[in-house]
Amino acid sequence: MNLQEKKSNSVELLAPAKNFMALKASGPYADAVYFGVEKFNMRIKADNFSLSDLPRIVQMCHSPKNPLFRYRKAFLTLNIVIYENELDELRQILIAAKEAGIDAVIVHDIATLRFAKEIGIPFHISTQCNVSNSESAKFYESLGAERIILARECSLKQISQITPKMTTAKIEAFIHGAMCSSISGRCYLSQTIACSADKSANRGVCTQPCRGKWKLISETGHEFLYDGKRILNSRDLCMINYIPQLIEAGIESFKIEGRMRHPHYVETVSRIYREAIDAYFTGDFQEQRKKKHWITQLKKVYNRGFTTGFYFGRASEKDSQLNSPANISHYRYIKMGEIIHQYPTNAVRIRLINGSLKIGDEIIVMSAKTGGETYFKQKIHDIRVDGKDINKTNSATSHSPIEITTKFDNPINVDWQDSIYKFTDETYQAKKHQNKYKKKPTYQLK
Repeated sequence: MNLQEKKSNSVELLAPAKNFMALKASGPYADAVYFGVEKFNMRIKADNFSLSDLPRIVQMCHSPKNPLFRYRKAFLTLNIVIYENELDELRQILIAAKEAGIDAVIVHDIATLRFAKEIGIPFHISTQCNVSNSESAKFYESLGAERIILARECSLKQISQITPKMTTAKIEAFIHGAMCSSISGRCYLSQTIACSADKSANRGVCTQPCRGKWKLISETGHEFLYDGKRILNSRDLCMINYIPQLIEAGIESFKIEGRMRHPHYVETVSRIYREAIDAYFTGDFQEQRKKKHWITQLKKVYNRGFTTGFYFGRASEKDSQLNSPANISHYRYIKMGEIIHQYPTNAVRIRLINGSLKIGDEIIVMSAKTGGETYFKQKIHDIRVDGKDINKTNSATSHSPIEITTKFDNPINVDWQDSIYKFTDETYQAKKHQNKYKKKPTYQLK
């Protein structure tokens, strides 16, 4: 395939969205978004949308008011096991999705597939179906599936053998985000340990016991093979350095995991992978400076350390995060203050309650409560206190707040409480500095 052919067959970047803020966050970078409503998806604990939100989501994706946003397809996840008493409600959700103009639904249960066909809404086969070969893929293709999301256990070589054998269905694969130690995420460990079907991973309510510490004892009972290590705690998938191989294997949709993640995470990961994909199509991917920058940025947002998963072989101990069950990034979101008034000129009044701001700082402007829609990043261009221009504020606390006025590039949503945040490693660096100069104890030999 020459470069011109590659340009005419660009891949789709598919981003997650747990709420309207995350939906906005991926807007300039993703070609499609996937999300869930309150029922029947594998991330029940996410904010999720209501059924009545579907028309608004489609409007935001298909007709973005902001010219900087991309036209995006909207995919609804309905990818859990369905029980008999839920069939009527499932059908009603699919009818609502069809009426709203949802581009496709992501399905696992055959009942969901059948209803989607009857109602006439396109459907994609979830990775939960564990499609690992071309015959399985062609079976779902024959049923009308527009896309097959392959099992995460497939290697890059296996994928490159599957893609040429497809006739109409496209192949999608995960490229970044959390990994499960169970086959394609189909796991009963949470349900078994909790002794309750209400905690089933296959119903979107996994308690993630695999992230904890485990002991593995040899059959003799005298030898600890693992003693208190997180042997089932997978690192996060990261394929940023292998974009060319993924494209050339015939994968047509690159999926970012993260429907539980912060909007800033969604924005950062989407932006970095968009840069990498575009660099491939312009022939500029191999520049080492860019690749190092991409990894550095991805390491700042939530991660458990990185792995290439099963793409280049079977996962081993090195692909598990033995030390930490959660985020190992040193960066955190710090709430700096609250927006208390917006003027017609997009100037805002902010009550600073934490830390200080200076001209040139980058902040995140975001709704403080679930249901809000404000999300954008902003550089501080000006600061005024009591009508006077200043370059930097004093440190503020909740007991001694400081009110400032500045101008935003974007309007905020005045119907919701919006706040400003910093994404920074300042706290980590401060602790590191303190530890460096902490007086070390002296010892005397006896």
